[in-house]
Amino acid sequence: MGFNDLTLNLSFMLVGHIERNFDIDLRFGNGGETLALSLLNGGEKVEVKTDRMAHLTGNIAVEFRCSGKLSGISTTEADYWAFVLNQNKTIIFIEVNQLKRIARGCFKEGLIKSGGDGHRSEMVLIPLIRLIK
Repeated sequence: MGFNDLTLNLSFMLVGHIERNFDIDLRFGNGGETLALSLLNGGEKVEVKTDRMAHLTGNIAVEFRCSGKLSGISTTEADYWAFVLNQNKTIIFIEVNQLKRIARGCFKEGLIKSGGDGHRSEMVLIPLIRLIK
């Protein structure tokens, strides 16, 4: 079997696989498109945070208290948070309950930092990789 024959056979195998699962792939893709449109068209409440350091540190900072009072993730009424990263070149959307679960885990690990004006804000540091696991 020559290179072209092998390529042709692999192509048929791949196309056959895609066609057999096309309805599943289509439903999955449509679900993602519906969510993205809802987020972008105001169907969900989205709180937007811009993180200047994430592209350098590999972490996002999520405020949970300021001046001794609950704030940020502790008091948000949003359905999703959007993190604007990489000098406005990347946006990550995450459902708030999922973000809270991840933040609690990082808090328990002691990934806490103070910052902001006068270092009055307490933040949990979340490694970016944990947002997609």
